[in-house]
Amino acid sequence: MTKVMVYTTNDCIECTMVKQVLTQEQISFEIRDISINPDYQKEVEKFGFLGVPVTVLGNRAVKGFTNELKELIQLTREKI
Repeated sequence: MTKVMVYTTNDCIECTMVKQVLTQEQISFEIRDISINPDYQKEVEKFGFLGVPVTVLGNRAVKGFTNELKELIQLTREKI
């Protein structure tokens, strides 16, 4: 199974919403807090984003709490 990663910070409301939805959908994920580890910010930038939340499944990354996140959740379900 492909791992889902969520790049986040503790004070980000949108990040909290993404983590809540993934939890509600019973999708396990790894949290990567860019405020704790600066290397995570570099990883976010490699996906073409500057801010968080960024949710990653395989080589696909989406920013924010958007319809793209819903698509990524569907892809995750298909890979389980």
